[in-house]
Amino acid sequence: MALHLLKLSVGPETIADLEARQARFRAEAVREGRDPASFHTTRMIPKRRREIAGRGSIYWVIKGTLCCRQALTAIVPFTGEDGVPRCRLMLDERLVPVAPRPCRPFQGWRYLTQKDAPPDLDGATATGLAEMPEALRRELVGLGLL
Repeated sequence: MALHLLKLSVGPETIADLEARQARFRAEAVREGRDPASFHTTRMIPKRRREIAGRGSIYWVIKGTLCCRQALTAIVPFTGEDGVPRCRLMLDERLVPVAPRPCRPFQGWRYLTQKDAPPDLDGATATGLAEMPEALRRELVGLGLL
């Protein structure tokens, strides 16, 4: 059974904003001659990283709503130039919308088991929810209707 991470996305207000932000980071890396792979750097290294890397995803909370996920391809520990240990959460470029649900703020990241993870929004499971504009999904979640 896969294990996932739950993480707040600070800054972006929509899934499209998060996609655009990551695309800008990749384009900047290409311009500067660096590896354009998508990643998120975090201070703490997940103790259960062997259960997550290559199997799990990072589920993004945007503006108080758990709304999408990205496959986690690897977790790479490193030491920053300041001597502080960190890790890179290596991500697949594709963001997958999931059934939205409210999520309270928290610091860092949390583990999320497969049984607690929301299903992907696709035609088979969403019954029209995937085609609904993200703003409307978020509004309905806020009203407790989804």
